[in-house]
Amino acid sequence: MSGARDSERGKLFTRRTALLAGGQAVLTVALAGRMYYLQVIEAERYGILADENRISMRLLPPPRGLITDRFGREMAVNRQNFRVLVVREQTPDVGQTLDALGMVIPLTDADKRRIRREIERKRAFMPVQVKENLTWEEMAQIQINAPDLPGVVIDEGLTRFYPYAERGAQVLGYVSAVSERDLTGEALLELPGFRIGKAGIEKVYDLALRGKGGNFKVEVNALGRVIRELERKEGTPGVDLTLTIDLELQQFAVDQIGEESAAAVVMDVHTGEVLVMASTPTFDPNAFNRGLTGDEWNALVNNERSPLRNKCISAQFPPGSTFKTMVAIAALEAGVITPEQTVFCPGHVDLGSHRFHCWKKTGHGTVGMVEALQHSCDVYFYEVARRVGIDRIAEVAKRFGLGAPLGVDLPNEVGGVIPDRAWKRAFNGQPWLPGETLNAGIGQGYVLSTPLQLAVMACRLANGGVAVRPRLTREQVTDNGLKPVGDPAYANMGFNPKSLAIVRRGMYEVVNNPQGTAHRAAFDLNGMKMAGKTGSSQVRRITMKERETTGVIKNEALPWKERDHALFIAFAPADAPRYATCVVVEHGGGGSAVAAPIASEILKETLRRDPSRQRPPPPTEGQA
Repeated sequence: MSGARDSERGKLFTRRTALLAGGQAVLTVALAGRMYYLQVIEAERYGILADENRISMRLLPPPRGLITDRFGREMAVNRQNFRVLVVREQTPDVGQTLDALGMVIPLTDADKRRIRREIERKRAFMPVQVKENLTWEEMAQIQINAPDLPGVVIDEGLTRFYPYAERGAQVLGYVSAVSERDLTGEALLELPGFRIGKAGIEKVYDLALRGKGGNFKVEVNALGRVIRELERKEGTPGVDLTLTIDLELQQFAVDQIGEESAAAVVMDVHTGEVLVMASTPTFDPNAFNRGLTGDEWNALVNNERSPLRNKCISAQFPPGSTFKTMVAIAALEAGVITPEQTVFCPGHVDLGSHRFHCWKKTGHGTVGMVEALQHSCDVYFYEVARRVGIDRIAEVAKRFGLGAPLGVDLPNEVGGVIPDRAWKRAFNGQPWLPGETLNAGIGQGYVLSTPLQLAVMACRLANGGVAVRPRLTREQVTDNGLKPVGDPAYANMGFNPKSLAIVRRGMYEVVNNPQGTAHRAAFDLNGMKMAGKTGSSQVRRITMKERETTGVIKNEALPWKERDHALFIAFAPADAPRYATCVVVEHGGGGSAVAAPIASEILKETLRRDPSRQRPPPPTEGQA
């Protein structure tokens, strides 16, 4: 019995041994097959994956293109940027390190909270930016105190800088950090600290100024920590852009305006180049690059004088008596009046039950067109506007550049309003009224224009009716870089030269006749004189009670927002025009007393400098 049992146990052991051996053989074959698959069939694929795990490709931000004025003076540049970073794995206590760093450079509680949030989101070896745009002194202090600041490192890069800060802020605009709505999928936009244009020229030409990113290869370990740099390919810098602005003349204009809320434009009447585009009050664009505090932002947006707005293109004003030039040309072209025909001004005119007043209470007597422009007689232009009609006035004004955006290379340009019968019907469904024609005849009522539009109007009056358009850059941006732009050929608008000559003569008398409304602003610079037209536009209705009892309240006695706007358009030299200007002082009062003297000084300085006849520097290599 015992032998039988031993025999059975031996057979069972043999079967188990065979099964185990068979299983081992199957596993060995499977393992060999898998190894063959991985090492032979999939060798190339896994080799690539291994290299990608070992080598990391990273982006390099390109230097942003420079912006210069017409003579090569740098208005927007890049300068050295020191940043302080902290690496969590290199410091035993982040909180203590930040407290110690706060003794060297100012760090707010908000800064510390932001840094801790970023540290929690990133891996321990990844650096987190603490602060950028450090001064040399701050950077040096951190280096001196390095033994007491474990995990704190200094990084160096480039940042945007505006050397003249406030002098051209609304034209240049500014750069700022990329927001979520700015993301387009472009990898550059996701780089920490990358800046893009958010306003002005910086925004319009952002893609060209931005350039193309480079890259560098680094060897990393399994955790992603950098071991060494393998290869570096620098990016393509952004293009350098040359503006038509004369920076020194721009500075002069801003100084002349002073503390006023105002806009000033100077243009070449033949080429359309904008030499000055000044808007005040202004702001420091460098503040947007470093990051505004909440108080700084609120101070800008709540300022009733709107420093962030470029008033030259984004503010609309009733043109006041400067618009009388358009009414005069419309009347001459339509043949409803000749320059010699006169109108009697007793100080007012009645239309139905409504009385329309002249600015001069006692009236101007009998005046022809030149005298009416010289004295800025409202009654004369009430009558002329009534004869010619709003539709003809509107057609002429639009041809002179009013009533629609001019297409200047800046964002947020508005079009103004040049009303006619069809416009009012579309605007509020009401018919046009005769009294509205009279109001439009002196640049009031629905009529609105921007300072740039009025400057263009002055250019087209001065150059004999050539439809120049404003230009802010001296190159055209193409896919291959920059292409210099010569003086464009503008079409003649087809007005009778005699009509334009009559209006220019009236503008000459405005300034140079002792009885002209702007005679106090006259100058004679080596035989060169100025021609111009004053304007004052009301922002409130003057009541009959004010006129009959107390008299019209002086602007100085009114709250700032209820004062008249002061306007002046001009060109010089009067006998051979080269430059035109428009100055609008918001709620400044009378055009003759406030705007004309400013424009006179700016135009005199323009003639002294004569920037259009100075030779700009040749284009740099690769930009021709």
